Amino acid sequence: MNDASSTYREAGVDTAAGDLAVELMKSAVSATHGPEVLGGVGGFAGLFDVSFLKTFERPLLATSTDGVGTKVAIAQAIDKHDTIGQDLVGMVVDDIVVVGAKPLFMTDYIACGKVVPSRIADIVAGIARGCADTGTALVGGETAEHPGLLGPDDYDVAGAAVGAVEADALLGADRVRHGDVVLALASSGLHSNGYSLVRHILAQAGLSYTDHAPELGTTWGEALLEPTRLYTAPLLRLLGSPVGGSVHSLSHVTGGGIAANLARVLPRGAWVELDRGLWSPAPVFRTLSSVAGTSLESAEGTWNLGIGFFAVVAAEAADAAIAALEADEIATWVAGTVSTEARDLAGFEQGAKGVDGGAVRLLGSYAG
Repeated sequence: MNDASSTYREAGVDTAAGDLAVELMKSAVSATHGPEVLGGVGGFAGLFDVSFLKTFERPLLATSTDGVGTKVAIAQAIDKHDTIGQDLVGMVVDDIVVVGAKPLFMTDYIACGKVVPSRIADIVAGIARGCADTGTALVGGETAEHPGLLGPDDYDVAGAAVGAVEADALLGADRVRHGDVVLALASSGLHSNGYSLVRHILAQAGLSYTDHAPELGTTWGEALLEPTRLYTAPLLRLLGSPVGGSVHSLSHVTGGGIAANLARVLPRGAWVELDRGLWSPAPVFRTLSSVAGTSLESAEGTWNLGIGFFAVVAAEAADAAIAALEADEIATWVAGTVSTEARDLAGFEQGAKGVDGGAVRLLGSYAG
């Protein structure tokens, strides 16, 4: 008679492979641990010592959860899994810093059709690198094998993170004032949004991810897997600098595109016009639009088109903030100015994702 483990294995779940995956990822995960992390890797729950919060006047916890979306399909198609973890950190941890919080710890979840230990280790190593870059401890996670639900090479990744911020340092729309300057922080590419559209465009054009894209100097798959830029560490350095108090709100440009995400961090009644002529979207955006036979403007609600983050700052601090961010190798420019003067807001994007915020619209044509 088969024992229980062999019966489970015959059903498609290999617990030994899962154990090996944990062993392979252990060193990468442990490298993100400081003295606040207790218990190491492999426990039922991750432990994080928050004794330092006793020094806060009024500590607030910030939390975020997200996934990478259909970008994972491209990683699977070209069998490259070592960067998708950074994308996950970007989608989760960079939402924490939007409110001015410092990320503390993160957990991940990987669902797959079959545990391939080296592949799982590659994914988690990417998550660990992103966590190390953002000062976040990776304190735990779960790898679940779902045979029959997912194909042997299919997987999805998700994660959650927790951060902390002093209440009187909380960033948000309520701090924004008339005359504040909106700074745009450059993206590294598509980041992790709009990949359903990307995949549709390539499928309609009959293009494979292994096909060479002359305009991009690499294959489509490699170009589309460009990792999400991580903004947390540079933004925390900015917030901790002498001009940090002049940063009033931040916005992470993810799903919903440019105008909607900026509108979410502006107060009701405030508006901003963004001049497209102030930046040139990267070749990946132009090439995809060309293949699709559509304009860049038509993708403004789907792709970031070159802007990964916005910072709304007091006008007198704009130059210093730009200098600080560019010292961290993030191209930054003045994209617009906040106004609270009464005007007709027809044609503006107003609020988004349940937030009754400000109004934003884009004008002009993109720089060549």
